[in-house]
Amino acid sequence: MEFLSEYGMFLAKAVTIVAALLVMVGGIVALVARGGQRGESHGRLDIRHLNENYDGMALALKSAILSKKQFKQAQKERKAHDKQREKAERRRVFVLNFHGDIRGTAVASLREEVTAVLTVAQAEDEIVLRLESAGGLVHAYGLAAAQLLRIRDRRVKLTVAVDKVAASGGYMMACVADHVIAAPFAVLGSIGVVAQLPNFNRLLKKHDVDYEQFTAGEFKRTVTIFGENTDQGRHKFQEEIEDAHTLFKDFVKTHRPRVELERVATGEHWYGTRALECQLVDELRTSDDYLLDASAEADLYEIAYTGKKPWLARLLAQTGEALGRF
Repeated sequence: MEFLSEYGMFLAKAVTIVAALLVMVGGIVALVARGGQRGESHGRLDIRHLNENYDGMALALKSAILSKKQFKQAQKERKAHDKQREKAERRRVFVLNFHGDIRGTAVASLREEVTAVLTVAQAEDEIVLRLESAGGLVHAYGLAAAQLLRIRDRRVKLTVAVDKVAASGGYMMACVADHVIAAPFAVLGSIGVVAQLPNFNRLLKKHDVDYEQFTAGEFKRTVTIFGENTDQGRHKFQEEIEDAHTLFKDFVKTHRPRVELERVATGEHWYGTRALECQLVDELRTSDDYLLDASAEADLYEIAYTGKKPWLARLLAQTGEALGRF
């Protein structure tokens, strides 16, 4: 009996391993087959009608607090309101979300979302960007701000809502908007540039390790992690930092000319209430409140673009799902 029990366990393990391998092979074949199809989509655009979401939440709450008679009446009123809304010509508000990291990776989705919206947006429409970012790489956030400039260039109203933070590169994006709203304790500003790096040159020398670097061009490499930095290299690097700061200040001044640049471009940050005093924002308000009010006279559509994952990531996800079913 002990032999049969052990054999049964071995057989069960063997079947599981073989099944997992078959799933992996099948996933590879399926992905390769899909990849070979012409006209394959590189991502997915998800659209959510926020008005329906708000109506659904209100109806769910009414079902809990109203009597049956009152609830039936509320349902009738909602249907009548929906029919009236369908007949009326209402403007549209397109809602985008940007959650930025230091590398600004969310710009990949932002550029697709902006392109999609601009194919249908009209002059009376509005785009609301819910922005959350503490900034990051100059070129990444420069591109993100340029995506928002595309909206301004098409003369479509752009509102940026900051509930938590829009600092440094995040504020570079926010200042492009026609209207900037912020929660009272949201963090804004930080109009400055910072760069820092360790230097291990003395440690290498201590252990008799030579570090050699070859460049062509006087300032191809100004400061380095492993080499011995020179005063000339440090001076040139500081010049580059100052130039980036100047470009940042000029960008803010162009898009928010009413701000006192000398006051706000010190690298400091301000909470929403103080940011309003500095004219970094136009109104103290949360995005939730702004959109809820807008839903009364406009149709709200939340747009989210999801990029296509690499085939290995998709394969691992499919394999994990398949194994979870055993």
